[in-house]
Amino acid sequence: MARSLDQVVESFRTRPLDQGPYRYPWVDALVHKARQPGPGKEPGRIEGVATLIATAVNAEGTREILGLDVVTTEDGAGWLAFFRDLMARGMSGVELVISDCHQGLRSAISATVSCSWQRCRTHFVRNLLTRVPRSAQQWVATAVRSI
Repeated sequence: MARSLDQVVESFRTRPLDQGPYRYPWVDALVHKARQPGPGKEPGRIEGVATLIATAVNAEGTREILGLDVVTTEDGAGWLAFFRDLMARGMSGVELVISDCHQGLRSAISATVSCSWQRCRTHFVRNLLTRVPRSAQQWVATAVRSI
């Protein structure tokens, strides 16, 4: 069943991005476990992989997934290839990219997209709360959201 979907997924992943401008894309990675396909050094082994995703609102006001890719590790090289692919497929009109503070991701943004970068508020609050005593976390989260 999965093989029958491969062509549909590939056409989605390689489609032209012609519904722009995509002024404010937000990007992130989801790290999860996946079974490695064979043949390889250890087919069937379960390892961590990162799914890179970019989402933006198109010219019609509809949220659209611009790109989706699975890489072995979330590093600068993976993000750079991801953004190069988005740009080659026609992502245009970008004014601001919103993401977490991953250094490789930020470097890829500056190397491929001529725009500003902003840290995602959700990631900021999560990172901030790791530095706050547990007893004060709810108060700090509420205060930051009110700003």
